[in-house]
Amino acid sequence: MQNIDITVFSEDERDIEELTVVLNRAYKQLADMGMRYVASHQNSTITRERIAQARCLVALDGERIVGTISFYPPGTKVSCPWYSKSDVAVIGQFGVLPEYQGSGVGKRLLDAIEQYAREQDHMHHVALDTAETADHLIALYTKRGYGFVEYVDWEATNYRSVIMSKPLR
Repeated sequence: MQNIDITVFSEDERDIEELTVVLNRAYKQLADMGMRYVASHQNSTITRERIAQARCLVALDGERIVGTISFYPPGTKVSCPWYSKSDVAVIGQFGVLPEYQGSGVGKRLLDAIEQYAREQDHMHHVALDTAETADHLIALYTKRGYGFVEYVDWEATNYRSVIMSKPLR
């Protein structure tokens, strides 16, 4: 792995397009397995909308975006009971280019976003969701201390999601 920098995403049109391509490519394997995550096919307009209320971090290899993760403060994602809690932040749009997967980029992105969450007042949990059939992702999140909370069936996907949460304190 090259020297990868983790930084806050600074939006311009070229970067939104690049971020969208990273998300589409990062989620392609899951789409090929039959899971239609929004990030697997979203366009740049949807990417912009999804990061508008988020703190979006990117992993950079030089000037190239190779991974991303978004942090949504409590109250910005209220699409299920757990996400609606006033002390629960949500992680989303988490993806790493296939050629960088397994190199530690994803771990560094999660570490950075979890540390940021710990530094915020009144936040006690960070949560995320994934397809219930994405066993490898559920195992990864479980290993990092996330636990099952509930199932949700989003209209935008073709699978039932597992909501997982991790205490911050």
